[in-house]
Amino acid sequence: MKVLAFFAHPDDETMLAGGTLALLKRAGAEVHYLCATRGEDGETGEPPLCTREALGEVREQELVQAVGALGGRSLTFLGYTDPTVGPGEELYAFTENLTLLAGQVAASVRQFAADAVITHGSNGEYGHPAHVLCYQAAHIAVQSFGRAAPLLYTVAAAFPEHPRPRLANKDDVVGSANYAHLVLDIAPALADKTRAALCHRTQHALFVRRASQDAGRPLSVEEVIMTVESLHRALPPTRRRPQDALARLLRRHSYAAIGSKRN
Repeated sequence: MKVLAFFAHPDDETMLAGGTLALLKRAGAEVHYLCATRGEDGETGEPPLCTREALGEVREQELVQAVGALGGRSLTFLGYTDPTVGPGEELYAFTENLTLLAGQVAASVRQFAADAVITHGSNGEYGHPAHVLCYQAAHIAVQSFGRAAPLLYTVAAAFPEHPRPRLANKDDVVGSANYAHLVLDIAPALADKTRAALCHRTQHALFVRRASQDAGRPLSVEEVIMTVESLHRALPPTRRRPQDALARLLRRHSYAAIGSKRN
């Protein structure tokens, strides 16, 4: 099976779905990574590990290392620039040309003969416009293949016990049960996900900041890694427990998998 993992910034792939992607690799899937930007307006670390001007290049190399830790087959950057955060911490999308972006995603699907695409959720997790844009572009790209379309799965699907409710895509649920299509205990791949997270050194302070505040003490990156990840099958849509090849692989190679109902 061939999977295209498409995300907006370096570290999104790891923190939102690193366990899932590593599990797929362990199950024998080829996972190809597509990143829209180099995260030029992210954090530089505490204390700073590089200048603002060098951040894009540094984060590119961090993602190269993280993809290696997750066992990725390839990594492609689309070359968009991560916009500067605005007043009041306002976030922005990296382009207004959705049609072009969708075409680029479709080209990558063809290039890698992807059987499935995994990307951001419809709410952009915490509402990030760049994440929403990636979801929209992937949705358009997958639909453009008609009957030959790959599966489209989105990350951080909402379910009642989600470990980080702020990151859960509230609209990506399965009917009245309010469950994601797949809820995975990614323990078999936790070491891979942790190694990948440690590669994103410039973002470590960001990873731990909120959790440390909530805990009332400094936490390490290892302590904040989510051990449960969830997926929503956006295309083809279904209210049932999915039985496609990607879902079967993940159920077989994770420690636990919950469909739209507990089992």
